[in-house]
Amino acid sequence: MRRATFRDETVDYAAVGATQAPDLLQYPPEGSIPAAAAWRIGSGEERFRTAVDSLLSWGALKGAGLVLTDVRPAPGPTYTGVSFDDEGNAVAPSRSDQDQRFDADGTPFVGAGTTVTVHGKVGGSRADAELRVIFVIEEARRVGFALGTVGESVVSGEESFLIEWRDNDEVWFDVRAFDRPVSLGNRIFRGLVRRRRKALFAAYLRAISPLFSTGT
Repeated sequence: MRRATFRDETVDYAAVGATQAPDLLQYPPEGSIPAAAAWRIGSGEERFRTAVDSLLSWGALKGAGLVLTDVRPAPGPTYTGVSFDDEGNAVAPSRSDQDQRFDADGTPFVGAGTTVTVHGKVGGSRADAELRVIFVIEEARRVGFALGTVGESVVSGEESFLIEWRDNDEVWFDVRAFDRPVSLGNRIFRGLVRRRRKALFAAYLRAISPLFSTGT
């Protein structure tokens, strides 16, 4: 059994939205390496709002030491991204963002269809890539988005980020991804892909939850 595909020609992989599949770890897109982790990062509405603002202003990537350049919102009002049902299947397009927001540096907030170029290293591995925001979730107690590779990366695939304020008042940060090795070194030594992903996850958590420490 393999994930059915939904093709979006703006990215360089076929299984668009597969990070939302509940069985991602058991049935990842063919040839890819899946990963998922979730952490409790506090409790209460204030913690939720703070984490959401950080996430939507690219805080996870910036806090991981990655440099963002050429952040380009989707041209025009017609791009609507991709929506998914509870099983992770692509359904009718989602709405487009009506009002573009910017952080203190003038960088556009995350929005469906935004393309961004990132540069840097995490855990000694390259994390350079051109990425596209595949979808954005903005609900009362759940906010997140997914990034898909467009090109110029050592892997091809998708990662999604979600901040959730649960009914028990806990705030959780959930990250899911699948990576298909592209570079020769990563195709031969697939362990490098897993090590790179582990370092990225830890860096994202430190960025969104400054109290987190890998030593505890």
